[in-house]
Amino acid sequence: MKIFIDTANLDMIEEINSWGILDGVTTNPSLIAKEKTDTPSRVKAIAAIVDGPISAEAMSPDSEGMIREGRELAAIHPNINVKLPMCIESLKATKVLSSEGIDVNMTLIFTPNQALLAAKAGARYVSPFIGRLDDIGSYGSDMLAQTVSIIDDYDFDTEVIAASIRGPVHVLEAASAGCHIATIPYDVLKKMVSHPKTDEGIRTFIADFEKSKK
Repeated sequence: MKIFIDTANLDMIEEINSWGILDGVTTNPSLIAKEKTDTPSRVKAIAAIVDGPISAEAMSPDSEGMIREGRELAAIHPNINVKLPMCIESLKATKVLSSEGIDVNMTLIFTPNQALLAAKAGARYVSPFIGRLDDIGSYGSDMLAQTVSIIDDYDFDTEVIAASIRGPVHVLEAASAGCHIATIPYDVLKKMVSHPKTDEGIRTFIADFEKSKK
């Protein structure tokens, strides 16, 4: 499973990239706003750090605007894909952009049917939001597994990105479902490294090593 980081913070991206495990980056307008910058400037800076897919969101409400924005974003760097929210206008825009060789990440996916339509329209990525479904009492990971099955069964040229990840368990569930990609917040990536027994073992090894030097 590929691992993306879900952030627009350059320090976080640089740190996780230094681990040797980072395959790409997803951003959204909220993450960009936190950094007090604009989307074109920030994704250009990210592309200088990470050699992998970078999602940048178009904000126009209609397909014509989405197509125009998508072309502008894709022109910034070859690794940039255009993030569009699931709706009829986005499906129209995806058909055009994908026909021009521009990758689209259809976001705000909450049902397998939505993912199916996005894949049919030519989306390179679909992003089911599993955490937000859990928040309202649904089973986000079940929806994710159904989505992965449909995309794989029909051999779409589409990858499923597990999004809205709340903790390490969501990452485990995504990997167990055969999800192609998980986009993971910085704090969750940090939690995935640690385990109390690992920390205990390191302390023991260091203590025993120091004793052996005496």
